[in-house]
Amino acid sequence: WYQRRVREFQLSRIDLMTVGSTSMKSMKVLPNPPGRKMAQRIAVGDHNGVLTCFQMKRSDTVVDFKTLPGPKIERLELGGALGSLQEKIFISSGSEVRGFTKRGKQFLMFETNLSDTIRSMFITGPDLHITGQYIYNMYHNCQDTHFYLSCDKINDMIGIPGSGKDMFPVLGCQDRVLRVLSGSELLYEAEVPGAPDTLALFDVMSGFGHNNLIYGTKDGIIGLCTVNKDNPCHRWEIANSNNLGGITAIETYDVNTDGVSELIIARDDGTVEVYSISEGQPKLMTSKNVSESVTAIGAGLITSAAHPDVVVSTYPGHVISLTSEVKSHVAQNVISPSARTKLDDLKKDIEDLKRQVLTEREKYQKSAGSDSAISAVVKFHVNDKFTLNPVDANYLLSIEIQMPIENVLLQCDVPIDLLDVERNSAVVSHSACDPEDKNYLLATYRCQANTTRLDVKVRSIEGQYGTLQVYITPRIQPKTCQLRQYQIKPLSLHRRTHIIDGERPMNTLKLSGSFSLGEVHSWIGYCIPEVPDKCPSGDAITMFFQSTFLDTQLECNYKQGAVEFRSDNISTISILKDVITKLATQKKIALNITYELCEDSIPHSLRLIHPKLDEQLLLAKKSSTDRRSEGTLHA
Repeated sequence: WYQRRVREFQLSRIDLMTVGSTSMKSMKVLPNPPGRKMAQRIAVGDHNGVLTCFQMKRSDTVVDFKTLPGPKIERLELGGALGSLQEKIFISSGSEVRGFTKRGKQFLMFETNLSDTIRSMFITGPDLHITGQYIYNMYHNCQDTHFYLSCDKINDMIGIPGSGKDMFPVLGCQDRVLRVLSGSELLYEAEVPGAPDTLALFDVMSGFGHNNLIYGTKDGIIGLCTVNKDNPCHRWEIANSNNLGGITAIETYDVNTDGVSELIIARDDGTVEVYSISEGQPKLMTSKNVSESVTAIGAGLITSAAHPDVVVSTYPGHVISLTSEVKSHVAQNVISPSARTKLDDLKKDIEDLKRQVLTEREKYQKSAGSDSAISAVVKFHVNDKFTLNPVDANYLLSIEIQMPIENVLLQCDVPIDLLDVERNSAVVSHSACDPEDKNYLLATYRCQANTTRLDVKVRSIEGQYGTLQVYITPRIQPKTCQLRQYQIKPLSLHRRTHIIDGERPMNTLKLSGSFSLGEVHSWIGYCIPEVPDKCPSGDAITMFFQSTFLDTQLECNYKQGAVEFRSDNISTISILKDVITKLATQKKIALNITYELCEDSIPHSLRLIHPKLDEQLLLAKKSSTDRRSEGTLHA
């Protein structure tokens, strides 16, 4: 029965509204009063500073209120008095928080003392919890009450309810750690397999009880853990076996009305997945791709008071409903008189807009040819990511803008390879380059019409470090482009980890000299990804890294005036020695260098390389066999 239910469960797309570009978690579905089943309101904030609240009535989008444009809205959360319906809307712009009722009346404007932009926020009664890049603040009745400084970037935050009115904030940090707080104090740290990018509470209806936290990582891993005052309990993880995008939003809701909440996941490649929880383990029920990066997700009675929908907002500003309602083909093909009238009006509006566009285009062409014409540069925002894929040991470059992309030019001063992406429909052309001019790559991706997102896989070589420059040109007039730069680091295929295997044969590199802790931290950050920009507190720091290509490991121990690197790959040690020596020479810092080489590490590294060589040999043999078979057929 369960397998039959999974096959029949489908999601159908309905576009509800278009707003400006949206940020992460800037859309919410307002709850219905208890016992009432009616279409729910949706609140969404965009980069134009406009807060829009609307609902669907008889297939029409009815706007309840819309604010005037203003500063970019970074976050949107719901709140209200404890024990009451959480239907008040709170938005953050810069360091300011504003509150609105569901009717659009503003009742709060609070300027926090945060010097950074508010990146995450949640509200519990009179308590406001916010985070910047490294700082957590809690305000009780708009009075600063608690403060915490994180040693790495805070990606997201959620509150875990404790006993009584206690609330335990949980910070999802870039160094692959969940930090659980009590007031201004750190209770403990929970290690997770990736950098947690989004956090959510697991619904009590799921059967797991209270204090369950779901996290989604930048590399697409989903996990559930129980958080209490003493220590966490990890329950399960869902690996990203299909190399999908990173997790951007999480929601729990009873989508198929069976009395148990499902887990709804959104990814930055546009994939929306619905999981059922069967015998305590998640099972994929259905998935849908909306072809745009999803920034927020919700669920409720949106298009119908009888069937729940999943609603998502995307980066370009589309608010989309994914409905589970099954409609007959006969009903879908029948157009009611009111719908036909509306369709005719829409066609008339489109024709009027076309005429206006032609008129304005003619005016522009005439004015562009005059001597007094001034060309205005069109500004556009780019949603870009350059993330390491640990499965394939390559980087995924994702570029998304609100308007169609005409072409993307890539230029790099070190040798890199561009790999095919299945969902990429752009045409790539390579130009001849002169390596003597430090120009190893010059490639252009020409996109098809209405393409707003481009994904490119990049494979780097460790030891070769430089800058990848990307020029993005949208399909607009006058022609303009934006430049994005991405650093290819010397150990670009390494990623942060929590533990290493102490039984492996290790080579050691020791450097000493008159350098500060901040200087050696900046050197390590220059060489290896996922090192925080801010130097962690303490006199001595230890970090562990793992190679996604060879599975070798690296241990970094450093303090003021001394640093020690330990690795089972002698090439890693050699690269670090060359790069750090060069950086120290630029600052005129003398270094004392000592080695401790382990001969057993060489056959150990060769054993790790051997399976990859076998794989390449099999691919070469298969390719040769396929060519001979084609030659025989042609003959």
